[in-house]
Amino acid sequence: MALTGIEIFKYLPKTNCAECGIATCLAFAMNVAAAKTGIDKCPYISDQIKETLVESSAPPVRQILFGTGSQEVKLGGESVLFRHERRFENQTAIGLLLTTGAACQVNDDKVASFKELRYERAGHKLAADFFFVENDNNSSKDFLNLLMKVKDIAALAVCAYSLQDAKQAMTVVGQCKPLLCGALEEDLEGYIALAKQYGCPLAIVALSLPQARAMTQKALSLGFKDLVFSVGTGGSVAAGLEFSVETRNAAVKDKDKLLGFPTLLYPCAFNKDLPGQFLNASILMAKYASALVMSEFKGQFLYPLLTARLNIFTDPQRPLTMPQSIYTIGKADENSPVVLSCNFALTYFIVSAEIENSMVPAHFIIKDTEGLSVLTAWAAGKFSADSIAAYVKKSGIADKVTHRKLIIPGYVSIESAALEEELPGWQVIVGPQDAAALPAFLKQWSC
Repeated sequence: MALTGIEIFKYLPKTNCAECGIATCLAFAMNVAAAKTGIDKCPYISDQIKETLVESSAPPVRQILFGTGSQEVKLGGESVLFRHERRFENQTAIGLLLTTGAACQVNDDKVASFKELRYERAGHKLAADFFFVENDNNSSKDFLNLLMKVKDIAALAVCAYSLQDAKQAMTVVGQCKPLLCGALEEDLEGYIALAKQYGCPLAIVALSLPQARAMTQKALSLGFKDLVFSVGTGGSVAAGLEFSVETRNAAVKDKDKLLGFPTLLYPCAFNKDLPGQFLNASILMAKYASALVMSEFKGQFLYPLLTARLNIFTDPQRPLTMPQSIYTIGKADENSPVVLSCNFALTYFIVSAEIENSMVPAHFIIKDTEGLSVLTAWAAGKFSADSIAAYVKKSGIADKVTHRKLIIPGYVSIESAALEEELPGWQVIVGPQDAAALPAFLKQWSC
């Protein structure tokens, strides 16, 4: 169980030296407990105490890393059952299945879709995370060729189905630190030795909770902790969901360290039809799946899943925001209207959609209000005339348009006179309070 700030404070020197970058030892302890800084920042506690604190403060679900550099994927690291209790730490990784038994063109098309289907929403980049490469036809040559083809594109999960093939595969991609998959109970020791050799995590095939506990116990006795539960590909989505929920509950509520590991599930095996596959993936994602493997990607299915992931894994204590910037909607030019709003993401999407519905190209200028909505930001002093004017002046919008007309939200009409004083030469136009009225309002625009 994670330690509280007071419990961590007991181990600290209590000198308030501030060498950690925080003013007092108590404040430092509270930051460590909240995972805002690491215990290693304190230079005056012994390595033994550091190790003790790291172990005691570790989340109930162990964090597992695979891949390297910008391709690194993080699984697990979770400490709660519901995001409102704190937050979920590492988003569900989404993988694409590549098999040696498939035609080369099929795999090439999948790799192309993996590269192509990338999106941006509310300032966040949305994309899949890894390839799950499976040697389903037991061809070592095909397996190695396929791994060589994709090893530099994204993180890898390597499923060989035999220890000998796994060893050959690791000679090719071991330096990429893949997730080594396919370890059965009978050959667990060999897989653990291989994973240790290359410093890789290992996914063990667990068909039940008792089997998962037994295999984990054996791995821990061999000094290996970087495990992932690979939930049987031959099962059902219901079985996978049950396993994922039970292991999270056991780890978080019951403090069962033998079940405190991430889960890898296979919607590609649970459903052959793509719509059902992605529907089940969304269910598994909402209930603790750490990684999912899909048979193929289509934009109309992948984008909703990526958006759902973004919504689930954002910090509930921090509103989803848009970067402060000028957004061009349609083919806006120097005569197009300038519409102002806040950077609360929901406001942005609603207002931008209504601007698009109007068919009037516009410059949509978003001011940073720390994620607050228009009226809330105004009440907090973050959407006042002086702050709006300061941003308009530095935004560069004056260089993009020949007119000097600024449309502000109707809810802050009270700021219009003061804003005209702060922006000499600009005419401030009060827009509608309701975004739904924007299309009719903008159609009457003239510069």
